[in-house]
Amino acid sequence: MAVGRFQVMAILQAARAFCLGMKMEEAKSWGLNRAIFYAAAKKGFIRPKPGPPKPPRLKVPKEVNLEAVKKSYHIHNLGDEMAYAVEIKGKKLFTIGDTIQTPEDFDRQVASRFGRHFGKAWQEAVKICQNYDKGVLLSQRYFYETVYKPRRDELAKKWSEL
Repeated sequence: MAVGRFQVMAILQAARAFCLGMKMEEAKSWGLNRAIFYAAAKKGFIRPKPGPPKPPRLKVPKEVNLEAVKKSYHIHNLGDEMAYAVEIKGKKLFTIGDTIQTPEDFDRQVASRFGRHFGKAWQEAVKICQNYDKGVLLSQRYFYETVYKPRRDELAKKWSEL
């Protein structure tokens, strides 16, 4: 299956978060969250309805205590970039709207495109991020402009051919 810019953004963002100290499952959630965010930004966001924002109606598995998840809802900063997050079973997972981006979602929407070669692409993404100064990884703009943008099409092509 072809790897596109969405998957490249997701895996590089996950590798970035991993290199900055997030656990693998949290990094996958971050990577998918940021890929969704940038895809939405590219298409244009939907204007919110007037009035105060309503708290999200998070969709969680039945075995998870919804009230505990709602209480854990907070803003998480990775350098100068922020995203909404919740805690589920001791893991930080990121959200957009009512949807929690899980490691399983990452595997389904991103890793599955690589088939059995995901590990190889993951190692390359981590190595790419490790080659940059921590300041670049902590900056939303610098990460986008110097890590992702110059190589997005090259990586999509290369990883599609794995």
